[in-house]
Amino acid sequence: MTTTPASSAHPSAFAAVDLGATSGRVILGRVGPDDLDLTEAHRFPNTSVRLPDGLHWNLLALFQGTVDGLRQAARAGSVVSIGVDTWAVDYGLLDADGVLLGAPYHYRDSRTDGAAQRVWPRVGPKELYRISGLQHLPFNTVFQLASAAGTSQLDAARTLLLIPDLLVHWLTGTIGAEATNASTTGLYDARTGTWSGELLDRLSIDPALLPPLRRPGDPAGTLLPHVAAHTGLDTSTPVVTVASHDTASAVAAVPATEPHFAYISCGTWSLAGLELDAPVLTEDSRAANFTNELGVDGTVRYLRNIMGMWLLEECRRTWEARGLPTHIPVLLAEAARSRAFGAIVDPDDPGFLAPGDMPERIRAYCRRTGQPAPVSQGAVVRCVLESLALAHRRTLRQAAELAGRDITHIHLVGGGSRNDLLCQLTADATGLPVIAGPAEATALGNVLVQARAAGVVADLAAMRRLVASTQHLRHYTPGGDSAAWDAAAARLTPARTES
Repeated sequence: MTTTPASSAHPSAFAAVDLGATSGRVILGRVGPDDLDLTEAHRFPNTSVRLPDGLHWNLLALFQGTVDGLRQAARAGSVVSIGVDTWAVDYGLLDADGVLLGAPYHYRDSRTDGAAQRVWPRVGPKELYRISGLQHLPFNTVFQLASAAGTSQLDAARTLLLIPDLLVHWLTGTIGAEATNASTTGLYDARTGTWSGELLDRLSIDPALLPPLRRPGDPAGTLLPHVAAHTGLDTSTPVVTVASHDTASAVAAVPATEPHFAYISCGTWSLAGLELDAPVLTEDSRAANFTNELGVDGTVRYLRNIMGMWLLEECRRTWEARGLPTHIPVLLAEAARSRAFGAIVDPDDPGFLAPGDMPERIRAYCRRTGQPAPVSQGAVVRCVLESLALAHRRTLRQAAELAGRDITHIHLVGGGSRNDLLCQLTADATGLPVIAGPAEATALGNVLVQARAAGVVADLAAMRRLVASTQHLRHYTPGGDSAAWDAAAARLTPARTES
């Protein structure tokens, strides 16, 4: 964790529940006028469970890890408030008694295969984008609901809660839908900032299924008695609505002190884009598959999802099962020695979405596209990282063109910011300086929204200045052969080359 010099004052402590695709953490963040320090109170695994009907999240285990972590946080200091962030699009359904109807599905489950084709006869892709501004992804909530249509579970449901809202409900007993996560569902109107009555009507979705919206900084409630008893916290401890989509929290913590920046929130996914004041809902934007998701203070996260470090992590999982080395520094050192541009893949190829033997899938892609298939682990890792750098380049250039914005530098945050080779390759590919860090951007954004609600930090600009002044950042200057990057980009399929 990043540490900062101790302040003479006693910084306020805020508990951030931060759940990612592979693990969950409860982080204790201490915030003062010149201090921003994170301490990990508890970490627990997030493992999916395959049941006869498909792939699910083990949400009961995640909630148990959450309350255990809050107990550890309570022992470490006086907790001012609690905030919850997780991934987007997935949800739980409650019956009329408020009881969860089954384990929530995992967005990588195959039940959404072909679901978009059930939606488009009612609302075509152009209309859907005109209203929601959302990038087409096969697992968007709107398509998950289409795949669930007619099931006894959905018929019995009275309330839909996205994953962070469900956890907040279990902590407080209150019902609400946080807006940054709501904006990822495909049911949110990007212009009005409300649930889209038009979409709900045309898709025959009961509006009562969707709770009232909450904004980052709004109070969500206080702890239920049994939660307070388990954690050792007082029942008056507030749960604050944060930017509950983990990317929205990460972007809130981008240490940008100058305009004209782009960001890449790099973890399981790479979310690359710009922060805008208004959505871009043009046909060109839809065709380029950019999304308009809500950020803190009504900002728009204009970005595209890229299959990020998932490719490398799935490679490592496969290699570990075969008894091969998986230590990241060793793999990166071997990748750095491997031949540049030996093979290039499109990280967003649908064949890379599901769990499986990723090294073989990469080799199969290369054979299919007439490229030499990488053999060694280092060559595979080099292929993955150069391909991600090219995807970053392509996405940011398109975002700048579509939004009519200039980009002078890139902030790369999240776990991928620890990967020196990826950061340098991104600088080389884009021709722009890269400022890497903080790695814990999501937890920092969660904590800082709570701190602002408590009056410790003034506004979004002040939040970012505090991150820039207290967190360790690394700078990468572009180098290498720009013509070689141009040639590598040209090897991608025509649909993925730059305009």
